[in-house]
Amino acid sequence: MSAACCEEPTAADAENDEVERSWWRDPAILMPVASGVFFLTGLVAGWTAGESPSAETVAVMLFWAGLVLGAYTFAPGALRGLFTTGKIGIALLMTISPVGAVILGYVEEAAALAFLYSIAEALEDKAMDRARSGLRSLLTLVPEIVTILRDGTPVEIPAREMRAGDVLRVRPGERIATDGTVAQGASSLDTSAITGESIPVEVTTGDHVAAGSINTSGALEITATADGTDNSLTTLVGLVEQAQQDRGERARLADRIARPLVPGVLILAALVGVIGSLFGDPETWITRALVVLVAASPCALAIAVPVTVVSAIGAASRFGVIIKSGAAFERLGTVRRLAVDKTGTLTRSQPSVTSVETTAGASREEVLAWASALEQYSTHPLAAAITAAAAITAATSDAPAATGVSEEPGHGITGRINNHEITVGSPRWITPRGELATQVARMEEDGQTCVMVTRDGKIVGAIGVRDELRPETAEAISALRDQGVEVMMLTGDNIRTARALAKIAGIADVRAELRPEDKASEIAESVKHAPTGMVGDGINDAPALVSATVGIAMGATGSDAAIESADVVFTGHDLRLIPRALAHAQRGRRIMNQNIALALAIITVLLPLAITGTLGLAAVVLVHEVAEVIVIANGLRAARTRQTSLAPLGPARPRARTAADPESQTLTSLRRTGREDS
Repeated sequence: MSAACCEEPTAADAENDEVERSWWRDPAILMPVASGVFFLTGLVAGWTAGESPSAETVAVMLFWAGLVLGAYTFAPGALRGLFTTGKIGIALLMTISPVGAVILGYVEEAAALAFLYSIAEALEDKAMDRARSGLRSLLTLVPEIVTILRDGTPVEIPAREMRAGDVLRVRPGERIATDGTVAQGASSLDTSAITGESIPVEVTTGDHVAAGSINTSGALEITATADGTDNSLTTLVGLVEQAQQDRGERARLADRIARPLVPGVLILAALVGVIGSLFGDPETWITRALVVLVAASPCALAIAVPVTVVSAIGAASRFGVIIKSGAAFERLGTVRRLAVDKTGTLTRSQPSVTSVETTAGASREEVLAWASALEQYSTHPLAAAITAAAAITAATSDAPAATGVSEEPGHGITGRINNHEITVGSPRWITPRGELATQVARMEEDGQTCVMVTRDGKIVGAIGVRDELRPETAEAISALRDQGVEVMMLTGDNIRTARALAKIAGIADVRAELRPEDKASEIAESVKHAPTGMVGDGINDAPALVSATVGIAMGATGSDAAIESADVVFTGHDLRLIPRALAHAQRGRRIMNQNIALALAIITVLLPLAITGTLGLAAVVLVHEVAEVIVIANGLRAARTRQTSLAPLGPARPRARTAADPESQTLTSLRRTGREDS
């Protein structure tokens, strides 16, 4: 699958693209259209024929041409299915009906039946193509030819031949062909086609870049971290292709209704013909049996859901939501409760120092400098925040290097600076006392994670670090509440920090200090009471994502485990996509319900009218197939989305991820230090 997306276009591919653009070159459309032309011409010829035998003969020949052309699109497949697999499907009913009509001399009605059914099937196929067009556009985001450096010399090669470790040269205006890390240069990237985010992302040496992004300014040299045929973009395409193959529960319900209905209709038609013939005119009742056969045909029911699901999935992909299956889309529309992970989902996963409290004899700059001298040897997210804060203080340049640094898992880090022993660790290891204890408690109530600093065993300060909420969090939570969706926060962080951030976000239900298995248990319990979605982006969220009615992974470049466990993947990190996706799925479910109700109503109403002879074969064919076209048109409405873009988030918007970002380091550092997840 992955390799296919980067192969050179074949003649067949070009033909497929042309078919999608030009319906007049598509045999699947031309044959039903030709069938309709012959049928309508035959009608005109019959109306103007008068008593002329030759004109009537011409009309009959035109009807026959329309019948053959229309039936050719579905009859061969129906017969193959019957004789090879014993499958009795809708197309078989639509094959038997015109055959019976011809036997009885109703060539005109048979031609109408073949034309209307074939054009309805063609419209369904085109509807599917239209829905998939947005998904196929993902493939165009990878350039066919890329420039790589070999021994410092630029060489052009096909994108599919790229390998991890190659150095790509990407000029302004060019797309990045695979995932990688900036080795040289600085620029801004347009990632709107991948993430839906309209504001360019600034990148420089060491920053991670994703396949499909457009380099908008300076030239870049990028070290590929993935092959040209196996990157984040091809992963997205794979998820989309999986979505096209899977069918939802509601679609299977339609199949289950249709499966017994087809043989049931055959039996009912036989009974009408046989019993009616015993007590009345055989020709009349056999004709009515054929009408019953057509009236009860579940054509509209069979296509009511698939066309809606595929249309909606295609539309969702265009605003940055990849839905893995029809079943996931249908379940997404049922969600009434949403559990959201804190770290990396509600927050930026970029902890920063927010306050520093000291005791007598130590200044803020000294406490930061001492802590930074040790923390530069750690990969913990809190360590990165402390060293970043210390880097902007004047005292940093005067701070001597630490020696004898050692890290104790679950506690903190210790070293020597100017023959003084410095220790940096959690309040659970270094207990704050006196006034500092009060200050630490206040900092934690404010949502900060505290790091204690000691010098020769004496506490000299406490550093508060907080992973700030994403700027759009409150807006997204408010929108979910307006939609009637309950929101709860799940986190492994301490309860005070969780409550502080939840209050800012507008979330009342907080579950804190949870292990991964605890999150899964909370979700499983919630699912018993209401359809529950789970939003997360880390490996520790994977069990909860699987347990939820619908698992949603934020950011397609996040944890592979989260993406694999989720049913829905957001290619960006803007939380406002969540209420938009839920509203889209709810609208799709309403359209599906409308289609199913209409399809069943048509069968219910037409059957007694056909049995009693109130409607003839032509009338039933017309009503039934027009209803099928209406169902398709209604399903296509699911492909329409609001074109409004998400408003920029301003300067507080998170920067692009880098290889050293806390999110990518979290599990490693937790295993090493055992510290609390920020």
